[in-house]
Parts: sequence; structure tokens; C-alpha cells
Amino acid sequence: MENERITKGIIGTYRVLIVLCVLIVIISIVGLYFFEKKDSKFIAIPEEEIGQSEVANGIHLATGFIEAPGMQETIANCTTCHSSQLVIQNRMSKQAWHATIDWMQETQNLWPLGDNEEIIIDYLVKNYPSTKKGRRIKLQVEKWYELTE
Repeated sequence: MENERITKGIIGTYRVLIVLCVLIVIISIVGLYFFEKKDSKFIAIPEEEIGQSEVANGIHLATGFIEAPGMQETIANCTTCHSSQLVIQNRMSKQAWHATIDWMQETQNLWPLGDNEEIIIDYLVKNYPSTKKGRRIKLQVEKWYELTE
């Protein structure tokens, strides 16, 4: 008898939870429908007005790219699909950059770059070249101190 009462209590609690979840979903859908901005329009703002072309200390502020010949072509073709940080964090040789672009064209629907491909690769090799990987440099400690208990 006691087990039946416990089972009925669990089933009742379960039903209440289901009803609450359904109500939350319904309220969310209704809220999205009524509060959705139906008349919103995108307005193109010139780059100069939002600071997209500003460069400080040789760094393009909007992307973090190093200012050098080929930067604009790189911004136009690379940051359309992904963050500039994805480019900046990679360091590759000319062959590796070519292979990466080929891979993106074959698998990621990157468009043909035409004459811009060499401009972009030259920019990347010059400003983000491959680096020799190895152990980090030895830490320079100014002052040692003793741990006390």
C-alpha cells in the first residue's frame, strides 16, 4: 500500500514537470513570435564611419593584421568566412599556405582567388611565416624567495 502511494506521488510529480516544460516551450514560442522585429532592415555603414580601416602602430585595429602590402586582399578574402585570428594564429611556409588554400577550395567552398592568391600568400608568408618549434626559452628569474610554512 505504501509503495502504491509513493509511485502515485512520483507519477504526479512527473506529470507536473511535463506540463511545466510544455508551458515554458509554448510561452517561449509565443514570446518569439510577438516580440520578433519584423520591420528590421540592415543598413550599410561605410568603413570609415565605424573605424574599420584604422591602423595603429602598424596593426589594423579591426582585424589585428599587420599593415603591409596585401593586407586588404587578405581581409577581403579571408575574413569573409572566418575570424582574422584564425589566420594570425597560424604560421606556415609558402607551400603550406598554398596547400591550406587548396584544401579550403576543395572542401570549404572557397572561391577561386585568381591573381589575389599570390598577393595573399606573399602577405602571409612575409608577416606570418612558419616558426621553428621547440622548447620554450629558459625562464629568467629576477629574485628567488623561500617558501615558509
